Amino acid sequence: MNDEQWKKGLDVFDAVYGPGTSEMVKPYKETPFNQEIVGNQFANTWGNEAFSIREKRLMVLGATAMLGRQDLVEIQMTGALVNEEFTDEQLEQIPLFLLFYAGAGNTTAVFRGIEAAKARVAEMKKAE
Repeated sequence: MNDEQWKKGLDVFDAVYGPGTSEMVKPYKETPFNQEIVGNQFANTWGNEAFSIREKRLMVLGATAMLGRQDLVEIQMTGALVNEEFTDEQLEQIPLFLLFYAGAGNTTAVFRGIEAAKARVAEMKKAE
């Protein structure tokens, strides 16, 4: 991976999760895992413009819902809220829509992840 691809990946990382979030991966530049994540997953996949970041996030949210991982939903939704990608009404509708596709248990994790992200972003705004 060259420096240009690494920089693009970091820029896209910040665009997806919010300004400055790429700082957490910078110390691991030399590890193969982070080179793959930043240089390929973010620079190439998230950086591809065929879909908007919001559209990609909805795909990730659907896949994550099937895993029942509240923590991963919270990460995605924190980025979405920082980027103002969803209205309050849309945030309410996400778990209602997924309920019939991902099941009640998994969708409970989605609901909790969204609520945790809302609380996290509210705290971030207070700190500003």
